[in-house]
Amino acid sequence: MDAVVTSAGIALIIMGLLDTYQSLLHPSGTGFLSRWVMRSLWAVSRRSRHRLGSAVGPAIMVAVLVLWLVMQVIGWALVYLPHVPDGFTYSPGVDSAQYADLYEAAYISSVTLATLGFGDVVATDPWIRFASPFEGLAGFALLTAALTWFTQIYPPLSRRRSLALELKGLGDVRYPAMLDRLDPRDVTRVLDTLTAQLVVARIDFTQHAETYYFQEEDPRLSLARQVRVAVGIQQAAAACASRDVQLGAARLGHALAELGAKLCDEFVTPGEDGDAFAAYATDHGRDMAGR
Repeated sequence: MDAVVTSAGIALIIMGLLDTYQSLLHPSGTGFLSRWVMRSLWAVSRRSRHRLGSAVGPAIMVAVLVLWLVMQVIGWALVYLPHVPDGFTYSPGVDSAQYADLYEAAYISSVTLATLGFGDVVATDPWIRFASPFEGLAGFALLTAALTWFTQIYPPLSRRRSLALELKGLGDVRYPAMLDRLDPRDVTRVLDTLTAQLVVARIDFTQHAETYYFQEEDPRLSLARQVRVAVGIQQAAAACASRDVQLGAARLGHALAELGAKLCDEFVTPGEDGDAFAAYATDHGRDMAGR
């Protein structure tokens, strides 16, 4: 029975660390468990019409971090459990008989993971003395990873907001309607700039999938709302007589298609019309009409 408990603990530890690695270091950007947590909490927020607003994204990230911590605490507690209390010595005044073995194992695991080092419980079992420092290293790594994770999301969010604001500006001046009267070279530069920004947005959704779940309180900064302007510009550019503009429109159309495909693969389910961007807007509490 002890071997089964220890094996279950090791499996839980490995699953948690693997999910952390896949979410923070792997190019795919999201582990299986963290993806499930993100999607589940986002679904709850969507059903409540995103009443939490911009807080939902940070809340989802905190929930994922808590999941990783709980998996490590429980996993290591199961490793320690067969050795509690005989594999440990206790400071004077601490009576291990007052606490259930599972509670004591969870306490030892939590203190070790947090690297607190109270010194009230010290491992004497050779196996536990060898293994417990690795939990401390895991706890330090999780703390460092969490701080890094929370700071690395801001550049992708800034790029997306910048793109949304630029698209809003183009929409406000009715750029799609004026496009055929402008210098083709200027139009081509605008098309190329938008194409590059959309490609970056698509990559950000891959490497920083958690940023999808950040709501924008200001609709001007919401790509879910403003991406419709890029669609209009692409359609207007494709109808121009200039070959250079048509080429830019084709490249922009490809970037939009790639972004739409990424949204469908990972985040949204398009309606019967297959419009990924309309589903994206709806998912974020916006619609393509701009509300």
